[in-house]
Amino acid sequence: MAFNQNNFIFTSESVSEGHPDKVCDQISDVILDLYLKYDKNSRVACETLATTNTIVISGEVKSISDNINKETIENKIREKVKEIGYEQTGFDWQSVKIFNYLHEQSADISMGVDKEGEQESLGAGDQGIMFGYACSETPSLMPAPIFYAHTILEELSSYRKNNESFFLPDSKSQVSMYYEGGVPKKVESIVVSTQHHETASNIEIRDKVIEIIEKAIPSNILPHKNNILINPTGRFVIGGPDGDTGLTGRKIIVDTYGGSAPHGGGAFSGKDYTKVDRSAAYMARFIAKNVVAAKISKKCLIQLSYAIGVSDPISIYVETDLESKVDNQKLIEVIKENFDLSPLGIKKFLNLDHPIYQPTSAYGHFGRNFDETKGYFSWENLNMAEKLGDDYK
Repeated sequence: MAFNQNNFIFTSESVSEGHPDKVCDQISDVILDLYLKYDKNSRVACETLATTNTIVISGEVKSISDNINKETIENKIREKVKEIGYEQTGFDWQSVKIFNYLHEQSADISMGVDKEGEQESLGAGDQGIMFGYACSETPSLMPAPIFYAHTILEELSSYRKNNESFFLPDSKSQVSMYYEGGVPKKVESIVVSTQHHETASNIEIRDKVIEIIEKAIPSNILPHKNNILINPTGRFVIGGPDGDTGLTGRKIIVDTYGGSAPHGGGAFSGKDYTKVDRSAAYMARFIAKNVVAAKISKKCLIQLSYAIGVSDPISIYVETDLESKVDNQKLIEVIKENFDLSPLGIKKFLNLDHPIYQPTSAYGHFGRNFDETKGYFSWENLNMAEKLGDDYK
């Protein structure tokens, strides 16, 4: 199989941190980070539901920490909702009702994951397939449509939080990119829907959003203003969990590559590193990104598959673009020689047993800046590009 090099238009969407599903992702990761702060060996699988002035959390945890109770968790949830910006009649950080149904992890699961002599061996927390992807379309080695869709909403969020404005937390963006010969050439159209105060006029909203778009996307690839649609329904006052129920894990394409690459199906937020849905997807991204950074290939797709309780992946698949003329089997051997792809190996390599997850839960898990000081986004580091390039030669 090879990547299509024909001319085409491809579209990706993003959602803001105030989108109801993203509110839930953030709450789930806030709880994960809370447990990891006090016990780096915590096992967490936390799901969140948010609706009109109500938040429900459920899932399984295993921790030796005595520092966490229902009050601690509730306070963290309220802090996060306040930070996102919800102080509205239908969803307010102070008055929202919180129902906590977290319980102890199943002994059947922990038996397969926490093997005897845990520091030496750690089984995968579930079976499944995970994908990682990178391409040379943007400096972050992400596909252009999702990169710009995220950037628009990050700029919109920054403006909302740093200015007196009529914008409210819930928003969505959509970027359609025209490709010529498989290379992104220009943005064909943009759609932005953003929640706003009732008093704001459509003209005011459009003018400000276009100003934000022009800051987010280079002027030489912007579409004509007729192809920029802002709040197409004409009104977006009621939003967030008051307007639409949110759930953890419903924005997996937004979280990854905007549809430019396959997704294994498992969501990320609220899961500790033993859940290979998350950790192996991070590792696959790291490998793919370093392969592209090493100029072995302009595009790289990695698939890893696992069985519950088994440490090593069941299979490794690599796909590169035909133009780069890569020997994919040779590349797989280079990957095997350089990386321990067991959950324990991934945890050690990417330092995943720390409270680093909450920043991932809005604006994508990939294409972000590696923060060496705080340990955020270690899978975006390019410290293996030179080694992979030398070993592949």
